[in-house]
Amino acid sequence: MRKRTIRDIDWPGKRALVRVDFNVPMDARGHIVDDTRIRAALPTLQYLVEHGAAVVLMSHLGRPKGVDPRYSLRPVAHRLGELLGRPVHFVEELVGPQAQAAAQALGPGEVLLLENTRFDPRETQNDPTLAQELARLGDVFVMDAFGSAHRAHASTVGVARHLPGVAGLLVERELEYLGRVLENPEPPFVAILGGAKIRDKIRVIHRLLEKVDTILIGGGMANTFLAAEGYAMGASLVEEEAIPVAARLMEQAPDVLRLPVDLVVADAFAPDANGKVVAVSQVPEGWMALDIGPATIAHYANHLAGAHTVFWNGPMGVFEFPAFAKGTVAMAEILADLSDATTIIGGGDSAAAVHQTGLAHRMTHISTGGGASLKFLEGKELPGIAALQDAET
Repeated sequence: MRKRTIRDIDWPGKRALVRVDFNVPMDARGHIVDDTRIRAALPTLQYLVEHGAAVVLMSHLGRPKGVDPRYSLRPVAHRLGELLGRPVHFVEELVGPQAQAAAQALGPGEVLLLENTRFDPRETQNDPTLAQELARLGDVFVMDAFGSAHRAHASTVGVARHLPGVAGLLVERELEYLGRVLENPEPPFVAILGGAKIRDKIRVIHRLLEKVDTILIGGGMANTFLAAEGYAMGASLVEEEAIPVAARLMEQAPDVLRLPVDLVVADAFAPDANGKVVAVSQVPEGWMALDIGPATIAHYANHLAGAHTVFWNGPMGVFEFPAFAKGTVAMAEILADLSDATTIIGGGDSAAAVHQTGLAHRMTHISTGGGASLKFLEGKELPGIAALQDAET
């Protein structure tokens, strides 16, 4: 799935209308807690600035119901200016006379950030009128918000009906690495799948079974697989309705799917709960599995040792609680030491965990879109990518 990119455009004299993902976490005082998503957009923005484009940026932030100052992008404009080393203009509207005037006034290499796209209810409805109004602010549409590519909104899809649409460098990189997982993974290919629920990953598991040598299961979803194997899971999170699905998957691929052999269990879902390591056959009544155990970590490390491609999505336990984060941290450390492997982290909580461990720089690629990366790996068309122009073959 090759798309035209910003490298295919002659930028001098043109305005780039860029959809970025600046949906950053902020504290109660409106300070940015983590600027990872802003930094992820820098290569695209620096390229555009250096090649003479006037740059108009649009992004959502949070889920405001109408205009809400708590979700203003003004602090993001300030932080982006610091990171780019140049002023970033900000306008307190998404479309309208102020936005139009600010966009028209931009010179080559200047940057403007529009107000939160979700302040306008027409955004999430992919309203054609809003898309037209946005399109008037640029000459070429650049999609660089992979984390929003699975949503058909006015700023991700609608605009591309009125302007030529190309991929930014971030989206190009996402398609390259996630595409490699689906199309041409170098074997041995090992997938690590965690998180709470099987139903979120069923289609991904089916798709990966065609490609992988091994799938290592952890997190809450492992409890359902273990229950399907006949183990009593105490008070652990188990998706009762998904047990038949888990059983069928185990029957279909018994040599591919690998389950924990021991667990860290707790007497309550709390950071200070009493915890202990037990075999999967020994979960006490009333206790719940909150992490994979040390024998499982060693078992999974052996499977990963010779891997040349690794895809990881979903934590191995409740990594928000330090006492139950060891399995997730161990996976990050093991992947960081795989010098001969392409290691791809599928966004979401697993990406957050890798960043928390300080090992992000030792991974080949960390996706910026948890939901989008899963949809992509399911083989589903992402509306925000489909709307872009195809590359010439």
